[in-house]
Amino acid sequence: MSTSRPSQSSSNSGRSRRSARAMALATVDAKLHATFEESGSSFDYSSSVRISGTADGVNQPRHDKVTTAYLHHMQKGKMIQPFGCLLALDEKTCKVIAYSENAPEMLTMVSHAVPSVGDHPALGIGTDIKTLFTAPSASALQKALGFAEVLLLNPVLIHCKTSGKPFYAIIHRVTGSMIIDFEPVKPYEVPMTAAGALQSYKLAAKAITRLQSLPSGSMERLCDTMVQEVFELTGYDRVMAYKFHEDDHGEVIAEITKPGLEPYLGLHYPATDIPQASRFLFMKNKVRMIVDCHAKHVRVLQDEKLPFDLTLCGSTLRAPHSCHAQYMANMDSIASLVMAVVVNDNEEDGDTDAIQPQKRKRLWGLVVCHNTTPRFVPFPLRYACEFLAQVFAIHVNKEIELEYQIIEKNILRTQTLLCDLVMRDAPLGIVSESPNIMDLVKCDGAALIYKNKVWRLGVTPSESQIREIAFWLSEYHMDSTGFSTDSLSDAGFPSALSLGDVVCGMAAVRVTAKDVVFWFRSHTAAEIRWGGAKHEAGEKDDGRRMHPRSSFKVFLDVVKARSLPWKEYEIDAMHSLQLILRNAFKDTESMDLNTKAINTRLSDLKIEGMQELEAVTSEIVRLIETATVPILAVDVDGLVNGWNIKIAELTGLPVGEAMGKHLLTLVEDSSTDRVKKMLNLALLGEEEKNVQFEIKTHGSKMDSGPISLVVNACASRDLRDNVVGVCFVAHDITAQKNVMDKFTRIEGDYKAIVQNRNPLIPPIFGTDEFGWCCEWNPAMTKLTGWKREEVMDKMLLGELFGTHMAACRLKNQEAFVNLGVVLNKAMTGLETEKVPFGFFARNGKYVECLLSVSKKLDVEGLVTGVFCFLQLASPELQQALHIQRLSEQTALRD
Repeated sequence: MSTSRPSQSSSNSGRSRRSARAMALATVDAKLHATFEESGSSFDYSSSVRISGTADGVNQPRHDKVTTAYLHHMQKGKMIQPFGCLLALDEKTCKVIAYSENAPEMLTMVSHAVPSVGDHPALGIGTDIKTLFTAPSASALQKALGFAEVLLLNPVLIHCKTSGKPFYAIIHRVTGSMIIDFEPVKPYEVPMTAAGALQSYKLAAKAITRLQSLPSGSMERLCDTMVQEVFELTGYDRVMAYKFHEDDHGEVIAEITKPGLEPYLGLHYPATDIPQASRFLFMKNKVRMIVDCHAKHVRVLQDEKLPFDLTLCGSTLRAPHSCHAQYMANMDSIASLVMAVVVNDNEEDGDTDAIQPQKRKRLWGLVVCHNTTPRFVPFPLRYACEFLAQVFAIHVNKEIELEYQIIEKNILRTQTLLCDLVMRDAPLGIVSESPNIMDLVKCDGAALIYKNKVWRLGVTPSESQIREIAFWLSEYHMDSTGFSTDSLSDAGFPSALSLGDVVCGMAAVRVTAKDVVFWFRSHTAAEIRWGGAKHEAGEKDDGRRMHPRSSFKVFLDVVKARSLPWKEYEIDAMHSLQLILRNAFKDTESMDLNTKAINTRLSDLKIEGMQELEAVTSEIVRLIETATVPILAVDVDGLVNGWNIKIAELTGLPVGEAMGKHLLTLVEDSSTDRVKKMLNLALLGEEEKNVQFEIKTHGSKMDSGPISLVVNACASRDLRDNVVGVCFVAHDITAQKNVMDKFTRIEGDYKAIVQNRNPLIPPIFGTDEFGWCCEWNPAMTKLTGWKREEVMDKMLLGELFGTHMAACRLKNQEAFVNLGVVLNKAMTGLETEKVPFGFFARNGKYVECLLSVSKKLDVEGLVTGVFCFLQLASPELQQALHIQRLSEQTALRD
């Protein structure tokens, strides 16, 4: 993409550029689709992509009739795959307004017999859906159709009235109607009841546990683990993690295959391989299955009197478009299963405790499964895959944030060093010393024009070419202080061809009218990481065919005059250097005076900073000593060097006796490993939160047993950012734990405990094994504002806790997924630790607490549901968190 703009980035400009690129790419997609439809078997894929547009297509015209027709065709197609059938109902009357041509045969025929007239109910426009299914099935469907968050009930198990055949009914709403996909269920796979969300989650439990156990810091390890788990879970021949780059082209970054298949790892694909309309649909429907790309599609017939065209965008049966089916067939991929990986956009609209817009989302990539033979995956397993993909997306988001933090930290460090160089040797230090301007951002070369002289580093154009570029910028981009492009050719530089593919991309910032800093990049193909089988000498591709390696060849052809795009944070780093240099260039002769003034000011700031730091430290010491929550601290050897009044009171161990003892000698044996791990991680700078352990009691307190604490670790650092100890801010939960232990062991009548109004009883709610709320105690009513009778027999996930029309609204989708993970773990018998949890109560107030979940067992030891306990952030805990935040701020100032 070629852009001419000020180097300072903004959220709005970033979003508008992406929107413009998506619109332009949709136009390119439309032209390719139209060419394919007209050409039929003579379609030449490679040349069509080259003619239709470039990799980013921004220079393409905006919407035209071809684009509009294409988008309408993508969204309003009237064909489904034949492995199931479809009905569309009027939302008010529940009567059929559209049906697939195979629906009468699948839903009304008598099994193993040719029916005669009257043997089965007729199915057509106006049919009442209740006449097609058994009474219990009709009742279940009726209930589901009246459910606000109907997607959470999918799939609904139903049986046909005539044949008794079982089907999964998958329901979704579209404007003015309900669409129901019916997928056959094999007799030996029929569950006792409808599967439901929590039942589907169980299928992905192992994979989720493995993802959550991975240490952070490696996107490659995360993606490799994901494809391995999906490979084992689904049984497909090939599973890939496919990432979209900023210019919308794609790359296979992780892959696993059955023996004998050609690997695609490392291949890159043009943006047009996955059209913008398809990406939009992936954002709406997170999982997409194609059972057999060779199968003949089935038409959907709709009531001619309908004032609107039905859209099948949300249908699980929606047929693949002919172009995509041909692509699959050419690569011997007969069946596919694709999961969308949707992450937070870096550019947000804000995130506060008040009711606020959700974070913007973007399609980061896809998890793609291919099979060389037809393959059908039942809906419950697909639902589990969707949930797994959501968990994966949360971890991808964390890795992206970590990568940005590392990059920003490195850029800040480099900027500081460059600033130092400018002050000592302005401005030539940025090209003559180390580090230099090439270390600021990823590039192949850099240059500086200063006082009509040119300094070059790395791979750059010649001196005369650099002067020509500077003249071109001053003539055609005189109003902009910064410029960036990934293709000088596309940007209109007249002599771009003479640069070859050695220099394609460029970023520049103007310091004065005649002084400019440049960064250069070579073509993208030089950055490609090859994976899998490369071509042997003499081997030839048929570029006309739509195939992954043809796509890769097209990609290389398209980007051979294009570099990797410049990222927003790189542009920001250049802009920061620009400001530093401007100050340095203003009056070089008075640099010594400026330097002295700056150093004097820095010294003043250090003095002020130290005074402020001492004041903050004194305040922290006072708060720790007088805090009403237990706080302790240890040095790097684990020896206690802090023991406040509250923990001395709880444990019966005076401050004088505690000081100098090793922390591990003071905790219960059952907690030793947990505390040891927490301590070791904190000494490495990784601070764990909400860890529960038991600490021993002494003296007069011994008879009352150990103290249960929930602890946050906070690393203490010196002025050089070295960890010199660990502070533990704790919350005493001994009383609540004793109640919960009795409760989860079901000693006596647990219902009496649930309904007890004793203030020691925490807020408790529970679900049965299918996720319906079956417990909601008085403390929960007081906390949320919702009465027991208002919440009983409602879906916990979606109706009670959800992101949209739920009773207790969660902040975002990530919170919803995390709640599902915790419930799922408990349901499968795994131990769950306390996790941070928050929701908006009925009065709009945001409630922050800790959530712990325990499985509920019947007399035979079978899991029949879960109990959930909330631990509120009491004033004491809030004080502890305040102390911890102060400590963290002090560490940052250090």
